[in-house]
Parts: sequence; structure tokens; C-alpha cells
Amino acid sequence: MNTEPTRCGVVAVLGAPNAGKSTLVNQLVGQKVAITSAKAQTTRARMLGIALHGATQMILVDTPGIFAPRRRLDRAMVNAAWEGAQAADALLLLVDPVKQRRHELDPLLERLAQRTERRILVLNKVDAAKKEPLLGLAGELTGKVDFAEVFFVSALTGDGVPEMKAALAAMMPEGFWHYPEDQVSDASERLLAAEITREQLYRQLHEELPYDSAVRPEKYVQRRDGSVEIHQQIVVGRDTQRAIVLGKGGARIKAIGEAARRELTELLGQKVHLFLHVKVEENWAENREFYEEIGLDWTR
Repeated sequence: MNTEPTRCGVVAVLGAPNAGKSTLVNQLVGQKVAITSAKAQTTRARMLGIALHGATQMILVDTPGIFAPRRRLDRAMVNAAWEGAQAADALLLLVDPVKQRRHELDPLLERLAQRTERRILVLNKVDAAKKEPLLGLAGELTGKVDFAEVFFVSALTGDGVPEMKAALAAMMPEGFWHYPEDQVSDASERLLAAEITREQLYRQLHEELPYDSAVRPEKYVQRRDGSVEIHQQIVVGRDTQRAIVLGKGGARIKAIGEAARRELTELLGQKVHLFLHVKVEENWAENREFYEEIGLDWTR
């Protein structure tokens, strides 16, 4: 019989945009709970991943990349990132040593230096970075912030992640688990489904479609035959963007829908009927309802 006391704590995953935060959270959880994209600032809402290590449950707050905000949506994302770091038992700063993004990393280090929580430095992409500059960067960053520990990992391949996960688990306070053992995220299936479609939107349209796009969940119905019917609205700011999403003869939106449906079928473990349509809404980024739907604060 295992008499090891249960532990439960919160780890906030911080970093400049596109440092690999969502990929790392997915590695720690052991399955996909956050969308990943080569586009920076993919994460918009604070998605939680729930990772287990022995008798320890770690609630991972996957925060939006912290950057200099310009629009209301940007401000809401940055506020969500810092709110995600409140009351955390550990603050994990993930740094991409290849694309350091110093203009975004340096202000983040300044704010972290003032925090009292245990701070962990994780240098990502060790599979792509040279060793000497990596060690030099670690020395420079630990000179600016009093990091309790430094880890070198590859979020993509998982190299170094088990050792880091074990160390994080040991930092968590004793306490009851907050979630059931089989739960991996606090995101509703409805919201996760919208995120999966948005990921395909980014992947398939690359640079053609700017950030002025969103996926709004409309309907999520469990059918009697055990399948699920999902209706989503892809919102864009201009008619030209609508044409890009639809593609010639509707080929593009069909490909996006098919890829999202395949992934959702695997994730949900049931047959998925996915229905997508595109709506042009010039000022969707100023719409209070949109912010509430994805869990961001509209007011600031």
C-alpha cells in the first residue's frame, strides 16, 4: 500500500511568444491539451493542463506569451498571462535560446525578479542549440533572476522533460488533488474543439491569414448514436479573408474541417460531425461576447 502523501500545486508556464510553452505543457501532461503553432501568440486563453507524477498532481497554467500589448485582445492576453502566475507554487520561465526575442524576454525577467514564488528557468530546444552559447545564456539569465533551478530540455522531443517533471513535483505542497485522476485539462470539450479548429486554421493558412481570425463555438450536441455534432463559426475581419478561408470552390475550409475532425475524433474517442461556416465581422476583437467565450477579461 502506498503511504506517500498526496501533493497538489500550481505551475505557471511563462515565456515570450512562441517559446514552446504549449508543447511543453502537452509533454508534461502526456497528451495534447493545448494547441501549438509556428505562429507566435497562438495561446489566447489560460488553458490548464493537469500532470501527474506519482502521488503529485500539478496544475499547469499555460499562459499566453507575454509581449507588448497594442490592441484590446493583446492587453487581455497579457493580463491573462500574469493572472495565471498569481498564487502559483512555481513560476516556470521557458526560453527559446535560438530565437531569444530579447525585447520581450528582458521585461519579463525584470518582473520575475520582483516575484517571491519559486522560479524555475527552462532552456528549450536543446536539440537545436549549441552547448557553449546555451551555458552562457543560462549564466546570464541566472545573474538577473534568482532561479531555484535550471533545466535544459527539448519540449518537442521530450529530452530532459522527465527529470524536470520529477523536480517540479517535489516542489509542490502536500494537499488533496483538485481534479480526478483521469482529467487532463479544465477546458470544456466545446472550447477545446474550437481551439483544435483554430490550430488547423493557422497551420493550413500560414502567412495568408493574419491574427484577425477566431473560432467561435456555436453548438455541441451528443447524438443518440454515440457521436457528437459540433458547429463552429470562423470569424474574420474582411471579405478578402473570408475568401482565403473558403478557398477555391470551398476546398480550403473543407481541408481545415477534415483535419480538425480527424484530430477531434482521436481526442474525444467518438465519431465527430463537424460543421464550419465563415462570418465576416469587422470589429470582432472588440466584442465582449467573444472574450467571455474564450475566458479572457474584456474590460481592460
